[in-house]
Amino acid sequence: MSWFDESIMARKGVAKGKALESRTITEAEQGDYPYIYSPFIDPVLRVDPGTVIACETHDAFEGKIKSESDSPTQILNFPFLNPQNGPIWVNGAKKGDTLAVYIESIVPRGPQPRGTTTIMPEFGGLVPTFETALLTQPLPERVRKLEVTVEEGTKWSDRITLPYEPFIGTLGVAPAAEAISSLVPDYYGGNMDLPDVAPGAVVYLPVQTEGAYLFLGDCHAAQGDGELCGVALEHPTVTTVRVDLIKDWAIRSPRLENEKFYMCVGSARPMEDAARGAYRELIRWLAKDFGFDEIDAYMLLTQCGRVRLGNMVDPKYSIGASVLKSIVGIAK
Repeated sequence: MSWFDESIMARKGVAKGKALESRTITEAEQGDYPYIYSPFIDPVLRVDPGTVIACETHDAFEGKIKSESDSPTQILNFPFLNPQNGPIWVNGAKKGDTLAVYIESIVPRGPQPRGTTTIMPEFGGLVPTFETALLTQPLPERVRKLEVTVEEGTKWSDRITLPYEPFIGTLGVAPAAEAISSLVPDYYGGNMDLPDVAPGAVVYLPVQTEGAYLFLGDCHAAQGDGELCGVALEHPTVTTVRVDLIKDWAIRSPRLENEKFYMCVGSARPMEDAARGAYRELIRWLAKDFGFDEIDAYMLLTQCGRVRLGNMVDPKYSIGASVLKSIVGIAK
């Protein structure tokens, strides 16, 4: 028996986590890629729980940066970044349910050099930004174009090769009555830039509206904690996910499960509020589904809780708070 057989998705999902049919969203099938999370966009696909969907994702710039001599400020139209596949309507999904998304694989596509990272003025973790206004001058623009392969990773320089460690940077469901930029993470998921949203993980998203409206994109080939300069190693992919639906399991914010741990994700500014939100939801999860007293869970996580910094550059910062399954056991 694999760990997935005991996952919440496999035990509680309408389809019991099984792959029952397959669909695609190619570039042609997607058409225009949305840059917002909204229930007011027509779905490109309607699926039942148990559907496996292979999506042709763009990089965060929709492929517009083609060489190291390109100027991002001249080419890009902020805030139209992070193009998304979707929305995907999931039959039967209603507010108060939870959408389960198992990430099967992420494979790079497109001509080399397919990886892109940049320095853009007034964007990043160590520079003045619109939110953190300073009189110091912006850093100069810089573009790096790099070859990305599954087998060899990315050759950064003659002495540094980065392994291929892909994940979905932006994944979420539509809010109930808003149109929110795909640059912003929050209770619905969105641009969390959390490296644990990787193949082999299940992400749980709180359904806000009928059909759920799943969006995904902004896949990264590599990223350090914090996405420090603001731009990870962006690349186009074929990303394959399996969706399921957990009825009447209401959660407040994204959760994640993989072979080793459970995680809750908080997105907020300042960064400590993101950590507080993530830890609070993890404590309440331990109390509700693992049989812990809430205060005891608070004390336990003080000794063994772990945090992962997703991003420290977006309009809201994202942090995942986690605990090992070997410590707390299997959720009810």
